[in-house]
Amino acid sequence: MRYFITGATGFIGGKLTDKLLKSGHQITALVRNPVKAEELKLKGVTLIEGDITDKESMRKGMEGVDGIFHMAAWYKVGVNAKDLAYRINVEGTRNVLELMKELGIKKGVYTSTLAVFSDTHGKLVDETYQFTGKHLSAYDATKWKAHYEVARPLMKEGLPLVVVLPGLVYGPGDTSSLEENLRVYLKGKLPMLPKKTAFCWAHVDDIVDGHILAMEKGNPGEGYIIAGPPHTFIEGMEIAEKITGVKLPWMRVGPGMIKLMADFMKPVSALFPFPPTYTPEGLRVVAGVTYLGDNSKAKRELGYNPRPVEEGLKETLEHLMKEMGIR
Repeated sequence: MRYFITGATGFIGGKLTDKLLKSGHQITALVRNPVKAEELKLKGVTLIEGDITDKESMRKGMEGVDGIFHMAAWYKVGVNAKDLAYRINVEGTRNVLELMKELGIKKGVYTSTLAVFSDTHGKLVDETYQFTGKHLSAYDATKWKAHYEVARPLMKEGLPLVVVLPGLVYGPGDTSSLEENLRVYLKGKLPMLPKKTAFCWAHVDDIVDGHILAMEKGNPGEGYIIAGPPHTFIEGMEIAEKITGVKLPWMRVGPGMIKLMADFMKPVSALFPFPPTYTPEGLRVVAGVTYLGDNSKAKRELGYNPRPVEEGLKETLEHLMKEMGIR
């Protein structure tokens, strides 16, 4: 099969590309800078220079493919860039999916996120759930628009698209705020742990499998939660402590205190640069927030089977510790 991929240079997209290549598929990848994507070219990937915000730049690369994986997105939680987030996550997605329709591509997989459900308040929701309140971040808000105002309407018109919704993704090579927190933890400098905050933790290889299963077995017009098992952030870090022996901070902070810290950080962050984790938005999205989704449908219909966090974190932490020179 010949697939077109957006986001092939990203954390998940890169690993998806590798697995598809190993399975004998031909890959065409959209890249903004071919020079920086030279590694993909050496692996046998056909590179198309362009950007999802420029519809016509993708046309040549998408012509004649059997399917597309649209994974490119703006995801920097804690960074105030609403216009950029909208242009990439909403308008970019519209460009990709409209072009898919124009070219008559037989099937596509779009990477949404559990963040479209926002804070589920401890509930493990399924694909029928829809959030309608105020979002916690520009990422959440723009991915919601892309999901419900771009992808869904086109699917109702007959676009043969499958939507997948990952949760918290981790693994070797991660570049998210979770990886930043794990590095700080391994250095013994993690200041606190947020109470009640919870995610569905999935190893990146399982997320890649979820995308491939969605392409091969997913029903067009359907959405599938491909998140991992649910754990609070504290539970996840306690698992990390058992694996590494590195002690966790004693301080456990409740949602109310974290929100107060977020209000305090607003004037301070305007004067001094802080990591995204400690910006007002970065703090709000961990203030007792739960991003939880039920993956039963993906297990039942796709055969999706994510690994336990204990297994995935062991590999991830060993990789980080080796990289950081920690025994």
